[in-house]
Amino acid sequence: MEWQHLLSVKRLGKPSSGTINEESRTEFQRDYDRLIFSSPFRRLQNKTQVFPLPGSVFVHNRLTHSLEVASVGRSLGNMLSAYIERKGIEHPLLGEMGSVVAAACLAHDMGNPPFGHSGEDAIKGFFHNGKGKPMVAGIEPAKKSDLALFDGNANAFRLLTHQFNGRRKGGYALTYTMLASIVKYPYESPLANKPKFGFFQSEKQIFSEIARELGVLKMNAEGLMYARHPLVYLVEAADDICYQIMDIEDAHKLKILSYNETKELYLNFYNRKEDAPKLKNIEKTLKDVTDANEQIAYLRAGVIGLLVNNCIGAFIENEEAIMKGGFNSQLMKCITPVALQAMKQVAHVSVNRVYCHPSVIEIELAGYKIISTLLQHFTEAALTNSHYGKKLMKLFPSQYLTEKADTYSTIQSVVDYVSGMTDLYALELYRKITGISLPKL
Repeated sequence: MEWQHLLSVKRLGKPSSGTINEESRTEFQRDYDRLIFSSPFRRLQNKTQVFPLPGSVFVHNRLTHSLEVASVGRSLGNMLSAYIERKGIEHPLLGEMGSVVAAACLAHDMGNPPFGHSGEDAIKGFFHNGKGKPMVAGIEPAKKSDLALFDGNANAFRLLTHQFNGRRKGGYALTYTMLASIVKYPYESPLANKPKFGFFQSEKQIFSEIARELGVLKMNAEGLMYARHPLVYLVEAADDICYQIMDIEDAHKLKILSYNETKELYLNFYNRKEDAPKLKNIEKTLKDVTDANEQIAYLRAGVIGLLVNNCIGAFIENEEAIMKGGFNSQLMKCITPVALQAMKQVAHVSVNRVYCHPSVIEIELAGYKIISTLLQHFTEAALTNSHYGKKLMKLFPSQYLTEKADTYSTIQSVVDYVSGMTDLYALELYRKITGISLPKL
């Protein structure tokens, strides 16, 4: 793969003039702005990241997480573009890598349903072995696996590219390069070697068109499986850097982890001998800053900076394999041994102390029940002609309505609706349609 082809300002659904915009905003900055001002992005403020939303302590939600990932992603993109320019490669869009990665980072979680990973599991479970299994029994295997293996990554690509009812062609009409940069698993669901994939059957031709335009390598003769666009590795790294590192800080604020535990987890990322001068400066700053939360925030910021440098180093070291489509790992797995061991400790603590906290489990259980129930009611209503179903479908937003649709497309429209809900909206709708509460007059 070559950067001359991988970086393109061509937009989905719009004819391309082949010229680069000379106005105050570049094309990739326009991508970023379109996402920032979009309704699906705004709804992320009421979607669970890990902890319940919010109490007396304001922890991360999907919106704040995405903004932080975008900030880290911009740094990674800028560092990579500087490295490539130093190699003597010339392209007018090289300097825009930071904007591309930042925009892709904003979008990376936009397809995730309410209630975090529990919502994603609920959709998969409903069609795999739940009450939705008989509903998909008659559709072709590839489309069935889209639903039984439902993935927020593929759903994000659909959200950004699909022409919903009343909307313009090309979805948000984003650039090909930005769209390719969010597809972490560039293959269709039947080819998934784990329950992750990058696009539904309904959007596979769109991705194929984007891949051909950008010169992304096709990795097999049958089915759709491609190499990753190289910038995907930076988007993934930005997400990997942020989510567990920030979850540890949230756990400290919620008093799930003590100050000393949290401090030690962050200091473990430094080599005690090689980084001795840096650690000395850190301890000096910790003496100057007396607020415990600010001390932890300072340590967290230092770890993020360290990991950014590590990940860029890993990309450069594996550049040849990445550009040939032969790199089958994550940049975060190629960081220094000390940092990698520290990350494993963070992951261990997160799994055994943070993600199993009662408040997290309670949200996951409630979310699973809510999503499963909403799917059952709306899929039955959409596929049948019952009196109740007709009444219920009057609540269905017009943008998701499809005329003369097959079973797959009809079910997809329900999944579009449910996955786009906020936690609060899903909860309120669940209460109303199950009779737990009545609307206020």
